[in-house]
Amino acid sequence: MNIVELGLAEAARLVKKREVSPVELVKSSLQQIDQVDGKLAAYISVFNEQAVAVAKASEAMLMAGHDLGSLHGVPIALKDNIAVKGTRTTAGSKILADWFPDHDATVTQRLRNSGAIILGKCNMHEFAWGGTSHNPHYGAVRNPWDTSRFPAGSSGGSGAAVAAQTCFGALGTDTGGSIRLPSAVNGIVGLRPTYGRVSNHGIIPLAWSMDTAGPMTRRVEDAAIMLNAIAGHDPKDGSTAAVQVDDYTRDLNVDLQGLRVGMIPDYFLSHLQPDVYAAMTDALKLLQGMGAQIVNLDMSLIEGNISAQLTIESAEPSTYHQRWLRERPGDYGEDVRSLLEVGELLLATHYLQAQRYRTALRQEFLDAFRRVDVFVCPTLPFTATKVGETLVEIEPGKPEDMLSAIMQFTGVPSLTGLPSLNVPCGFDRNGMPIGMQVIGRPFDETTLFRVGAQFEQATRFYKKRPNLG
Repeated sequence: MNIVELGLAEAARLVKKREVSPVELVKSSLQQIDQVDGKLAAYISVFNEQAVAVAKASEAMLMAGHDLGSLHGVPIALKDNIAVKGTRTTAGSKILADWFPDHDATVTQRLRNSGAIILGKCNMHEFAWGGTSHNPHYGAVRNPWDTSRFPAGSSGGSGAAVAAQTCFGALGTDTGGSIRLPSAVNGIVGLRPTYGRVSNHGIIPLAWSMDTAGPMTRRVEDAAIMLNAIAGHDPKDGSTAAVQVDDYTRDLNVDLQGLRVGMIPDYFLSHLQPDVYAAMTDALKLLQGMGAQIVNLDMSLIEGNISAQLTIESAEPSTYHQRWLRERPGDYGEDVRSLLEVGELLLATHYLQAQRYRTALRQEFLDAFRRVDVFVCPTLPFTATKVGETLVEIEPGKPEDMLSAIMQFTGVPSLTGLPSLNVPCGFDRNGMPIGMQVIGRPFDETTLFRVGAQFEQATRFYKKRPNLG
């Protein structure tokens, strides 16, 4: 097997057994980047010399009996809005093209503390404000399954990098779906943790009250290992919760017998492309066959989530960008500048009503969790569209705005602060990946990983890989 085809957990185990060296992992990953990233534009920066030097030091430490942790010697990529000390961090923008932070983000430091090797910084939608990763400054990121199609966003570079086997895992950030959407259309696993589970210190914000960082990997176990490394309270980020960190790999082998799966049929199985509907209904049948019980529920407030999501995700970014928008408007891409300008037109009443709705929706879900253990739904209602398109057809002959459509399901956990996991659940008629979203109780990522791991083992969709020639 080619080294880059290893999963993160498998690579980490082989390093600890000294059957594979960190230097081999890094050099193989860098070679894969050289071979495929010209087609993908998944990276803004690649740390060739630095990564090899760190790999040699990691190898020397192991030989001397020093093991830093679960990610020792494993190459990881970071979305380029996550600070790495002394290294250019652009957030996919022209405005920060020459920003070299004097500190690591907390998640960067925690990955290093676990032994991870930072391989490079991934391309993204500018300032994370968009769902396509069509970046006017660093190139449009492309989907490894079909390079004429988009990788979604805003963590599109991270998703493409993982799917193309150029790194063993990556960090993305998620506000309205920016980890889960690229994970779905790139055929990988991606977790939006509970809001407050992972520190945002050192990460360029999009919308403060919804932002979180999370892992993007090829296997569920890999994502659990990465969350183990980065989760936990951070004194530098007052939004993090002082809630004990679980061992997220603990229940991966526990079956789904008796698991109660919530379904909102009128919303979760509505307004879907036919192939997404078919994959989702097949997934529900499979879960039932594995011992889970499907519980149909009526959630009276769910229909308003897209409007509230767009209101909050417009007002908060425009607040952060207010000064730059006045002093350097021409340095933004046209789409992001337009969204920031729209955000300035919102009234305080709009924002406050959206926040009130958000509180009520969260309570409705918390009440529902007395009857179910998780909810399951599609991650997005369509599969990857062509690069550059801004409209999508979900129902034939009815083009609609992609930004609103793309948030149909991912906006629910974003607004409520609930954790949610994307797991591959099939492919459409063109061979493009389809994702399933599993939504859980606050700080119950362990159950999400359990469901994801059991579903993954039953379907083995992870064995299918894109062919980049």
